[in-house]
Amino acid sequence: MRHTISLLVENIPGVLARVAGLFSGRGFNIESLCVAETIDPKISRITLVTNGDEQIIEQIKKQLNKLINIIKVVDLSEIESVEREMALIKVRAAPEHRAEILRIVDIFRGKVVDVSPDYYTVEITGDANKLQAFIELLRHFRIKEIARTGTVALPRARKAFKEKGEE
Repeated sequence: MRHTISLLVENIPGVLARVAGLFSGRGFNIESLCVAETIDPKISRITLVTNGDEQIIEQIKKQLNKLINIIKVVDLSEIESVEREMALIKVRAAPEHRAEILRIVDIFRGKVVDVSPDYYTVEITGDANKLQAFIELLRHFRIKEIARTGTVALPRARKAFKEKGEE
């Protein structure tokens, strides 16, 4: 099963290498990895996506918690969260296909960020399934290049009010 794990870590050299080493040393795969500074420049957020059954994911979380410089480990797959990816896709845009490509881009709420005589470069954001569906539709126009970010994710905010009947 696919799991998105969010780590808050000290923003110092070597932390990412230790996290990646933990995965490779135990034969676990990282499918997606994003790292960036948080609002506090001393802390970074690592968002990674991996696969495994509950036992393997539990082992991964325990091992991550043992690493030096790890502040917090959260499996976002266990709670409500928001996940997004971004992709840049360079697709062949022959004159007879330009209007159709633009309609597909519009339907998926993407945007064309670069135009050349032969190609459009399109930016799209969404969950992994949305990006994959978009890529499949563009495939028959001949995609030249794709660059994708990994998944970025945050837990959903809790509601500030109580629903009727809640205590």
